[in-house]
Amino acid sequence: MSQEKVERYKKEKANRKQIMKKEKAKAFALKATGALICIAFVGWIGFSGYRVWESSRPVKTTEIQTDAISSYLESLTAEED
Repeated sequence: MSQEKVERYKKEKANRKQIMKKEKAKAFALKATGALICIAFVGWIGFSGYRVWESSRPVKTTEIQTDAISSYLESLTAEED
């Protein structure tokens, strides 16, 4: 039984760099995924809040009277005829 433990330890020690590399990669992937989820969540909350804020504001309208331009264009076409 003790010899099995020694053999297992030797195998683990031989692959320790690769094991550590995999563990670091997994940890980084987990942190990056968590950060992306948090950023998406905060962005969604911000966009929703902005949309609610914009919908509560009064709509600005502008009216333009084009009577003068229309009469001017009509006078140009009348002179050409």
